[in-house]
Amino acid sequence: MRFNEIGQQLRAYRMESGLKAEEISARLGVSRAALYRYEKGEVIKLDTVNRLAELLKISPLTLLGIGVEYYGKPVGYAERLRQIEETSDQILQVHGPLSYLITSDHYDSLLAQILEEQADAQGADRMAARAAAEQLMSVMISRKRMYAARKPSIIAILTAGSIQKFLAEGICPLAQVSDRLRAAAREMAIREIEAVADLMASEPIGLQLGLMAQGEPNGPFTLLRSRDRATLAINPFPCDAPPSMQSGVAMITNAEDAVAAHQRVSELAWREAVKGAAAAERVRAMVAAARG
Repeated sequence: MRFNEIGQQLRAYRMESGLKAEEISARLGVSRAALYRYEKGEVIKLDTVNRLAELLKISPLTLLGIGVEYYGKPVGYAERLRQIEETSDQILQVHGPLSYLITSDHYDSLLAQILEEQADAQGADRMAARAAAEQLMSVMISRKRMYAARKPSIIAILTAGSIQKFLAEGICPLAQVSDRLRAAAREMAIREIEAVADLMASEPIGLQLGLMAQGEPNGPFTLLRSRDRATLAINPFPCDAPPSMQSGVAMITNAEDAVAAHQRVSELAWREAVKGAAAAERVRAMVAAARG
């Protein structure tokens, strides 16, 4: 059994559910101290594994790594992704206008301001919305710090449509914020995409960015590879949207057939993608058009 991964799923559930450690430990019939030990990867008794599977509303086989993990809230998915990235050597992304892990610190700072203003407009739900936004930002920033420390290789196949939309709307387009912040969000999007173009042109070691030749992927996904396993992550949650305004189900699996099928799609997309100076030129043309 991979007790460490069971513990990681338990921690992700605790964050997603909003339940206190005391509530979860009571439902499992264990002490709070035991709950924290389980989250750290200590051995879990089989009967506790069965109770945990019931709590997470998944099968025991899925909990043991044979099946699919489902996440209905962004923070649970983001935490689980952070855990997987902690041991990943390669991250392959097929979707979106950019790769969050290589965005600037200014991006995070502005996104935090936008989420805070959006939360403050929620009236009676303001405190809950702010807490959810702060929790999500904390996990996202932890992911970025881990990337900076470990530097796994990144292959990102971006799409023209998503870049143009990002440039037009700015970061966090779902948030209802002041004109000042919306203008700053559009300017930030332009700066981040300019940085993407520069990286496409310079092609630094360990970072490959391509532009999908045509169309958009029907199902955006990410493949994460470590020395002993590959993981498929399918995520409907934009990284720059208020958590209270997102709905959907994210999925994570190690199933070999699912990984292999998405690997074939990504290999074809990468072969056909525009790369290097040609990709940078196209992206810079989009930026120029956005600037008007």
